[in-house]
Amino acid sequence: MGVLVRCEERPEGGYLAHLTIDNAGKLNSLNRTLMTEIVETVGGLAGDPRLRLAVVSGAGERAFVGGADIAEIAALDHAGARSFITLVHQCCNALRRLPVPVVAQIDGYALGAGLELACACDLRVASERSIFGMPEVKIGIPSVVEEAHAWGLVDVVVAVGGLQGAVERLVRPILAAGPQAIRLQKSLLLGWEELPTAAAIERGIDCFVSAFDTDEPARMAGAMLAELRSRRSARRP
Repeated sequence: MGVLVRCEERPEGGYLAHLTIDNAGKLNSLNRTLMTEIVETVGGLAGDPRLRLAVVSGAGERAFVGGADIAEIAALDHAGARSFITLVHQCCNALRRLPVPVVAQIDGYALGAGLELACACDLRVASERSIFGMPEVKIGIPSVVEEAHAWGLVDVVVAVGGLQGAVERLVRPILAAGPQAIRLQKSLLLGWEELPTAAAIERGIDCFVSAFDTDEPARMAGAMLAELRSRRSARRP
């Protein structure tokens, strides 16, 4: 049981971190030990400037995360309940505030705290056998993924065998973009959620200016300009 991390060096530069939540014998359910490891692992990745993107999945073929550990929930008292749900929130917040995009690769159950974890990610790719729900609040039977897709909860739905390929197609244009620009964009989106309109506009201006703290805009815009000129030259008789 734990969080498995695999770092994939990318030809675009930097690396993609694959995080696998491994508690397959219990549908990857979240207990205190596992949640603490998630927070620590994601926190460790957050400070690495070479990190470009993270993909989160569950071990095995039955679940992304099947919810919180029932045995631990059954043993909670009033004081324990607050610390437990706070830890769930910390897991979600760690992913949400990771300075790079996070993709949830969902296969099987995403229930309760597992659904919350998926929602904390920036993008969600699910297999067609995935099931979503919040059964702990008894508001209904878990819905099949096609319904989740129609609601906009899931960005892409694919056959089971096409899940990894779909994730790669989704992340490829993100990795092709400027690393600093992507980090600034995620920071800006998080800020927009919490700021009033006038402050959000100022935040956008600040992020635009911050992009020029590196040579990324000049370098990438220059490369695109050279490509456009090359295409124009090729079309000339």
